[in-house]
Amino acid sequence: MNRSKIVAIITGAISLILAIAYLILVQLLDFRGEMLPAPVSQVKLLIPWISNGL
Repeated sequence: MNRSKIVAIITGAISLILAIAYLILVQLLDFRGEMLPAPVSQVKLLIPWISNGL
């Protein structure tokens, strides 16, 4: 095998490992449950702070 084929195989293997790791990460994050928005009480406290120019 020449050098370009070895590099292509290694690159492909790294790509597959990254793709599988990404899918596992997405599944783990999905198992955490439903994403809930921030409580409205915290948003009301933040709005005057932003309107005053931080």
